[in-house]
Amino acid sequence: MGNSMKELPESIRPYEKFMRYGEEALDDAELLAVILRSGTKDENVVELARKVLNACGGTLAGLNRLTEKELTAIPGIGKVKAITLKCVMAVSVRAARSAYAAFPDMSSPGKIAECFMEEMRHEDREQVRVLFLNGKSRLIAEKVLSLGGVNAAPVPVREILSEALSKDAVNMVLLHNHPSGDPEPSEADFEATERLILAGKLMNIPLLDHIIIGDLQYLSFREKGYIT
Repeated sequence: MGNSMKELPESIRPYEKFMRYGEEALDDAELLAVILRSGTKDENVVELARKVLNACGGTLAGLNRLTEKELTAIPGIGKVKAITLKCVMAVSVRAARSAYAAFPDMSSPGKIAECFMEEMRHEDREQVRVLFLNGKSRLIAEKVLSLGGVNAAPVPVREILSEALSKDAVNMVLLHNHPSGDPEPSEADFEATERLILAGKLMNIPLLDHIIIGDLQYLSFREKGYIT
């Protein structure tokens, strides 16, 4: 058995720290150590957790980008630990999403951004989604439309309108992420938005907003006055 939590000095055991002081007293590595439960014969579980953090750029956000294969390449992380970590990250994403399930009104850029922030800010490629809304701005459906490189993803206007018609959508919201973390729109973002605005007007399915997700920040074309 590798270095378990019980083999650590009691004063630095994450479980004991949690019980005495709460989760705020634990740093990221200690939180991961609670999940990993045991280390290896050469390092304790907290040391292993720090090694995992280093492999994903030093932040828990980076953990979401590592694949199972990349995780198991870390000495001390086997298949079970890798799957456990991936499941924990999936839970965090779904929890963030479900926290806003009670807010079906998608007309607020802030609510939309909060709903999709945790899910999309970790993506290492640009991802384009469209939200199809009814007349009361309630979400009918969402669809991932394209995946691009690090810097760009195409916006398939024809596919968007076809999907909107099939869903009987009344309005649309375009949504995509910037892997750089900076939500400032590019020239291509403005051009794609303008094309979808014009096409939506022709089909009488207006584009309400284009929201760009960055790292814990967002930009709304409507709030900026780019869409009126």
